[in-house]
Amino acid sequence: MNQQKIGLLLKTLRKEKNLTQEALAETLNVSSRTVSRWETGSNMPDISLLLGLSEFYQISIPEIIDGERKSGKMNQEAKDTALKMAEYSKNKLNMEKMKIINTLLMLFGIFIMISALAIFPNESSWGSIYAIIGGFILIVGIYFKIKSMLVKRNKRLLIIVGCVIALFGVFTVSDYIAVSQFHQVPRFSYEKSYGEDIVEHKTLFYKVIQKNPGTKNESIEIAK
Repeated sequence: MNQQKIGLLLKTLRKEKNLTQEALAETLNVSSRTVSRWETGSNMPDISLLLGLSEFYQISIPEIIDGERKSGKMNQEAKDTALKMAEYSKNKLNMEKMKIINTLLMLFGIFIMISALAIFPNESSWGSIYAIIGGFILIVGIYFKIKSMLVKRNKRLLIIVGCVIALFGVFTVSDYIAVSQFHQVPRFSYEKSYGEDIVEHKTLFYKVIQKNPGTKNESIEIAK
């Protein structure tokens, strides 16, 4: 037990109430000299007076004996907790906003892909260009979507690679169906060769022959 520390606490509490030693002494029915000796640490309040001091200063007896106001620490802890909770709520709100933005980004990418494939004719390279742009936007949206869910970078990259492969597969299959079932020229050909009444479209997996392009006798088939 540190008497000097106790005396300093009692002095601080009295000054917080804007009281003189004489005024406090009158309230507690003791002499001002007694109060002075408490505050200098040369003497301690009697046990009978500790309860009065505790009630008067709204502080617990253990806090007086320890010479330290625990409530101040508790208030600081409460303040720190409140700040952390506020920061947590802010971060959570930002995360929710990012989830919405990422979802909208993904939907926007899908919208661009569908619009590009629906609006532009197969002969136009703009359809494939915008479809690829839409696919890229979709992949970006997926990346940021899973970034908040997966901590390990390797897993995120693995999923992105998987999405790219899946998207490539969707483009390839949809292109093949358009050629084989609907007799349309492939959108995602990397090379075209022009001959007399013949256009040859080369894709990664097959070759398409377009005969008599732009005429009533036009035919499109996959080369065997």
